Amino acid sequence: MNLDEPRSRKMNRRTWYAAVAVVALVGAVAVWLLATRTFQYHSLNHDEGVYLQQAAMLLDGNLFLEPPVEDAFRPWFFVEDGDRLYPKYAPVPAAIFALGELVWSYRLALPAIAAAILALVALVVREAFDGRTGIAAAVAVLCSPLFLLESAVYLPYAPTTMCNLAFAYCYFRADRTDDVRWAAGAGAAIGLAFFARPYTAVLFAAPFIVHACWTLWRDPRAALPRQLATATLGLAGVALALAYNAVVTGSPLVFPYQAFAPHDGPGFGHRQILGHEAEYTVELALRSNALVLRSFATEWIAGGLLGAAAAAVGFVATVRRGLSPRQAVLAGVAPSVVVGNVFFWGNFNILGALEVADDGLIATHGPYYHFDLLVPFAAFGAVGALALATGLRRTLRRRTLTPRVARATLVAVLLVGALAAGGVTAASFDEKVDRNAAATDTYERVYEPLEDAPAPDERAVVFLPTPYGDWLNHPFQPFRNDPDFDGQRVYALGDRPFAVADAYPDRSLYRFAYRGAWSPQAGSPHASRLQPVDHVAGDAVRLNATVAVPDAASGATVTLTAADGSATSVASNASGSTSLWVTVTNDTVSVRGDGGNVDDSLPVADREDVTLTVFVDRGPGSSFSYRFELPVRTDGDAAALTPRVERCTAIRDCGGEAAYIPDESPDGTGGDVRTDLVALEGDEFGTENETAGATDP
Repeated sequence: MNLDEPRSRKMNRRTWYAAVAVVALVGAVAVWLLATRTFQYHSLNHDEGVYLQQAAMLLDGNLFLEPPVEDAFRPWFFVEDGDRLYPKYAPVPAAIFALGELVWSYRLALPAIAAAILALVALVVREAFDGRTGIAAAVAVLCSPLFLLESAVYLPYAPTTMCNLAFAYCYFRADRTDDVRWAAGAGAAIGLAFFARPYTAVLFAAPFIVHACWTLWRDPRAALPRQLATATLGLAGVALALAYNAVVTGSPLVFPYQAFAPHDGPGFGHRQILGHEAEYTVELALRSNALVLRSFATEWIAGGLLGAAAAAVGFVATVRRGLSPRQAVLAGVAPSVVVGNVFFWGNFNILGALEVADDGLIATHGPYYHFDLLVPFAAFGAVGALALATGLRRTLRRRTLTPRVARATLVAVLLVGALAAGGVTAASFDEKVDRNAAATDTYERVYEPLEDAPAPDERAVVFLPTPYGDWLNHPFQPFRNDPDFDGQRVYALGDRPFAVADAYPDRSLYRFAYRGAWSPQAGSPHASRLQPVDHVAGDAVRLNATVAVPDAASGATVTLTAADGSATSVASNASGSTSLWVTVTNDTVSVRGDGGNVDDSLPVADREDVTLTVFVDRGPGSSFSYRFELPVRTDGDAAALTPRVERCTAIRDCGGEAAYIPDESPDGTGGDVRTDLVALEGDEFGTENETAGATDP
């Protein structure tokens, strides 16, 4: 600030910065409250866990994970590279989140990013218009549901926009002052944005690049030093991104997301990521993006359609006054982001089923690929709102009203307009918070057993279920491993339980299970448990199981299934407490029970899951099943782990979502289930088949 400036101007600048600080502080507090109360277990977008896992890796100085057991510790969206794993995302957003952990907590980064975005919006818009418009634009962003919700989660869109806005502010300052230092700052910021999300950065920077070329054409001698500084630092960011690619993927031109899914990225034609694929045609792209833009304009910006109308008015008013070059650049961000996103099939994916309203992640997270679109919307929305207020004031003056009446009328009209826009925004925001809060309520209930146990000082391994395939943190994002896989708790997949148990011989074993389909936004699962797991080995291993068969049952069918076959026995007189004994030797498995023996012993492989199913026949619509999945190993001694236990209302319900949970089973399916796993030595397993006393599983 020039010390020779008049005192009144200094005060005005102080007032302006104070107003920006207030807006930024309000935004930071709002985002903090959302992050800690609505998203304390993270959101329905499971990419959050990827960035937090990556942030922990960076804090430990690692670009790769090296799990102790292959196929048992692969986090969601990590790429397999021999015995190493690396995330499909660039490390910049994760590094920004890690800065919060360095200070105190990862969550501290979220309100800091939100505050920076709001302050930068005010600064950028002031460079293009004036200070009053800058404050109004920052308020418009603050009141947008897309900004509030997306800034409260660990996703890359808000951090990347922060970098893009830093670039825009430095670029405009350099253009106004001809200061090469600001130009260098612009290059560093856009280089960082490119490293974070290359396509997003390119779309945002495109109108600035056009402006840079125009300045070089108009006055090359004046523009060349600053544009050269911006380009040099920007290309340094590109080089850094390519160098990172070379380290992790082996090629500077192969980004990690391409290594993970070569057909996932911008472009038309066949698009695919994992098992999801589509023919992304121009017609589908235009239809999808039209729906996304409609949602953006009606639900995710301040004022909804009223806000969109204000932005349109603001653009028209700016054009009529004479669009300055910087204003044209800011306006150009809108078509650049809109057109560029047509080429990206992610906008089709976030919609879910196109014909179903409020489906897909757009219902809870908004059109987040268009997050940068908030910048031109806020800028021209602020211009439009202020232009309408000015026009109304002039109209009232021309009506020859007394100043007092004119002021009262103006205040009344503005108040009504503000209430209307605020009501639309509040209703839309409340609806979206409720959708996310419903999922959080489910998480809180389902994760409770994992919060209460194992004990804080107990070193344990917890096997997690896989509702979406063989991934950790998908969906169980809060339960992440330390990068060295040696934290107080280690979380593992259940496909190779013996290998995991061997890797952690001194730890307690547990299995997390739940009952109900995994659909948190619909309130399911409705119950869960943390089951202690025993690891037993001997010449033979016996599972003693007791199940309840209602008196009204007409019979029970016992089926033993191993990899090479199955055997079945029907007990017509089973009722009450029914006991079964499954014996595993080094080469066979057999079952005996109250209702008689299964006819044949079955061969067992070196490692497999032996399944015991008890189907209780109570007639159509009332029958149910008990299912025990017993992990066994027969490579010298026989070994087994405590079985997974399900109680299913139908056979098709078994398979991971019907866990037996005491006091939480369907009505009419009998009493408790009890299991006990014991080791047998010598000839003990061949002489007696009496249960040693089963316990709750």
